[in-house]
Amino acid sequence: MLLAIDIGNTLTKFGVFENDTLQCRMAVPTIRRQTADEIYRPVTQNIHAVIISSVVPELNDAYLEFSQRYYSLEPLFVDSSFDFNLKIKYNPPEKLGVDRLTAAFAAAEKYGAPCIVGDFGTATTIDAVNSKREFLGGIIAPGMQTMSEALFLKTSQLPKIEIVKAESVIGNSTEKAIESGIYFGYIGLVDGIVERMIAELGEKAKVVATGGFANLIAESSVKIDVVDDDLLLEGLRLVYEKRFR
Repeated sequence: MLLAIDIGNTLTKFGVFENDTLQCRMAVPTIRRQTADEIYRPVTQNIHAVIISSVVPELNDAYLEFSQRYYSLEPLFVDSSFDFNLKIKYNPPEKLGVDRLTAAFAAAEKYGAPCIVGDFGTATTIDAVNSKREFLGGIIAPGMQTMSEALFLKTSQLPKIEIVKAESVIGNSTEKAIESGIYFGYIGLVDGIVERMIAELGEKAKVVATGGFANLIAESSVKIDVVDDDLLLEGLRLVYEKRFR
């Protein structure tokens, strides 16, 4: 079995694959300065390979030791030098987050190109792949929770709120107004950016969403075609298979 690990800024996701089937998945908070002994262990046997995508480099050594100690395996850390069957038009390619590249690769493989993939977590990224399988780049913006926390921290009287689907655009209390501003403001951000991307591409693209807030955003977005919660984990499996088949 293959253990795929996606180390994100807020959550670390583990997926265990048997061939192309995701047998189980888990998500735990990402804790910086974590040791190998403190890392969550989803399974204890039958793992033949470990592949890791990380945007938290300070944890890489701990996960290297974790894989060596508990599975007696050298983990494969994905980076931009891998063959993703995409022509990367990002400058410079090594500055492109491996999570963005893996998600774009997975979306193109699963849903075809052209495609637009949005990853909605601590930060939001929305990236475009054209019909020539060229990764063109995209946008990086604060995530919904990041936006909410910034509003709370940078003002004196505005409360911190839970991120939920707002009941209406017109909020009849301070809390409801913030809920509405963040939620519907974010829907406008997503749909507006996707519309502009499609216009720049000049071709209809499948729009795929993933990440912690993907389902919430997709409820009101008119541009998102599909939500794929396991896109990054599936992408890691596909990267592994492409490298070793």
